[in-house]
Amino acid sequence: MRVTAATAHEISSRPPIRVEPGDVVHVGEQDTEWPAFVFVTTDSGAEWVPERNWDASRPTATVQHAYDTQELPVAAGDELVMVEDDPEPGRRWCEDSWGSVGRVPHRARPKGDEV
Repeated sequence: MRVTAATAHEISSRPPIRVEPGDVVHVGEQDTEWPAFVFVTTDSGAEWVPERNWDASRPTATVQHAYDTQELPVAAGDELVMVEDDPEPGRRWCEDSWGSVGRVPHRARPKGDEV
């Protein structure tokens, strides 16, 4: 589905990480703005990952479902192809006109805004 970004989305300066089933992560704080996300640290870096992706143990946990934290920066008016919607954490996996892919928060594009 083709969509248009209604607002800009800037990405974090932290490099993205990818967690895979079986990876062990160190579980940190829960995000106050995006409550589905918890800050995790891995051997390859640290980033916000939805809590549903690992078992319930703390302070370390084992990843049950893969997750890629790559975000896609967008400007208002950018046309995107929505590849996958992930409503619980409020993110969509999108591709821009230049072929770059990543997650974009729902708030960057209102529902029903189709190109």
